[in-house]
Amino acid sequence: MIRTIKAGLKIAALAAAFAIQAPLYAQDSMKQEPMKQDEMKHEKMQGDKMMHESMAKTLFTGKFHGQVHKTEGRATVYQEADGKLVLRLTNFKTSNGPDVHVILVAMKDAGDDANFLKNTTEKLELGKLKGNEGDQNYEIPAGTDLSKYRTVSVYCERFNANFGAAPLEKF
Repeated sequence: MIRTIKAGLKIAALAAAFAIQAPLYAQDSMKQEPMKQDEMKHEKMQGDKMMHESMAKTLFTGKFHGQVHKTEGRATVYQEADGKLVLRLTNFKTSNGPDVHVILVAMKDAGDDANFLKNTTEKLELGKLKGNEGDQNYEIPAGTDLSKYRTVSVYCERFNANFGAAPLEKF
């Protein structure tokens, strides 16, 4: 009888140990799974970055500045393998506003005064601002003379206001 009790206690101890270990093991497995997904995402981003870098050439880049409307981030002009020019805004953030556009301006830099864009200033419209935060791309028309259009401006057409500008420099 004592043998039966001892055997029963051993089985109960093993069952209890297994009952404790199984959830811990499951939790460890769950903890590791997101890490694997994060690692895969990181590897994919690195692969995309390398693929993008091998297929696109960086031509110009500049940092945004803005006084009245705090604007930050970077503007970079890439030439893709097929020759197409793309403006990419990265880590971009600015104020929200009505009728805001992304334009290239034929000047060295754009100030924050309300009349920075005179009637004689040449500009090239790239499109309405896609969002006031985040990375975004704008196609630059073929044949654009980037030695002439040297500044990217985030411009509110309604109020003739420069939200922010990024003077472009050769990369």
